[in-house]
Amino acid sequence: MTLSMLDLEKAALGSRFPLDSVLDALPWNSDGLIAAIAQQHRSGEVLMLAWMNRQALIETLATGQVCYWSRSRQQLWRKGESSGHWQQLVEARLDCDGDAVLLIVNQRGPACHTGRVTCFYNAIDGNHVHIITEPTP
Repeated sequence: MTLSMLDLEKAALGSRFPLDSVLDALPWNSDGLIAAIAQQHRSGEVLMLAWMNRQALIETLATGQVCYWSRSRQQLWRKGESSGHWQQLVEARLDCDGDAVLLIVNQRGPACHTGRVTCFYNAIDGNHVHIITEPTP
């Protein structure tokens, strides 16, 4: 039997499904990617959005260290590999229709390449954008 995201949507609390079947059911985009949102587990702050391919997601689940797919470099990107700002996976979740992964993480150091805690530091207010977070010293 082929699993669909609708099967998960209709499933009762406590239902369990084989991971490979669920990964097969995900609506990967034409590049084989899915959006991944990283959220700090203690504060709930949204840290960043990146992309994962199946290999990155499987590696993340297997190792507990978050791995993404770098669209610019066309290779796996292990968060923190060069910066030391690792993301330790606490929990992974899929949204209801399977088009995004939520990674609840313990972020070591800033998540953003600009040195800010979060990548979402540009607040839109009417006709202006305000910078609301300072880079970490």
